[in-house]
Amino acid sequence: MHRLVSVLALHLALGQLAFAPSADAHCQVPCGIYDDAARVAALLEDAATIAKADAMLAQMQGKPREPGKQGVDVTNQQVRWVMTKEEHAQRVIDTVANYFLAQRVKADQPDYAERLQKHHAVIVAAMQAKQTAAPAAAETLKKAIEALRPYYPEHVH
Repeated sequence: MHRLVSVLALHLALGQLAFAPSADAHCQVPCGIYDDAARVAALLEDAATIAKADAMLAQMQGKPREPGKQGVDVTNQQVRWVMTKEEHAQRVIDTVANYFLAQRVKADQPDYAERLQKHHAVIVAAMQAKQTAAPAAAETLKKAIEALRPYYPEHVH
């Protein structure tokens, strides 16, 4: 144990110890604290944000500049909407992978293959929502997330 602490201290001193970014998908310790329905609701909120970003990008496309605004201001706002889409789509991917697939989908479930397919469909839809600003991609993502709801019903505590 002392050797491990010494090695960690050395890596810290040399700046060689890196910590992975958190996935905001709860934890991966067996805490037993799960609110699956809330996670699905959060995924749907992410999908709604992606749809809003797509709508805003479409609205800005070809729009004449507002008085007093420079072209770079419009580009800046477009970039911010694209970054928002990326962030929320990645959050969907991370939550499905790190929370649902890693912790809630179990190989011994009788409908395991179906669950895997539906969770995978969410990941693919989120990836596609990153690649395009087409409203259909955001709608596909929303529907894929909604297909998970039966697995994670609301529980009254």
